Amino acid sequence: MPTQQVQHIMDWYATLNPVSLNNIAHFYADEARFKDPFNDVKGVAAIRTIFEHMFATTQEPRFIFDEVIEQDQKAFLTWEFHFGLRSKNYIVKGGSMLTFNDRGLITDHRDYWDAAEELWEKLPVIGGLVAWLRRRFKVPV
Repeated sequence: MPTQQVQHIMDWYATLNPVSLNNIAHFYADEARFKDPFNDVKGVAAIRTIFEHMFATTQEPRFIFDEVIEQDQKAFLTWEFHFGLRSKNYIVKGGSMLTFNDRGLITDHRDYWDAAEELWEKLPVIGGLVAWLRRRFKVPV
């Protein structure tokens, strides 16, 4: 069972919307770092911009959490990111490693997910190319 601190963050992410994004400073330290397969930014304003972009470019984005592992000032959360893009629904599975400071604010947020498998392979046009590359480089067993 997650600590109250981690549960509070999960609840915020699970209900994240453009209005609740205003509460981002309640969860992230001023100089927090956020890194995922596409972004590597520092500071609450830059992290907020990533989520504003998410809301601007996807339809009904939402996070569903699965597992939580906590140790000391770190937590690893597995999740599914559900969203629509051009009227088609997608699900991206991944995980987040969160590091907290002594005040319980996130200082480092690192998302791990396979952009090729979880996103590019599912998109029209580029998906066929990614699938072909996977077949080409797969080691026969």
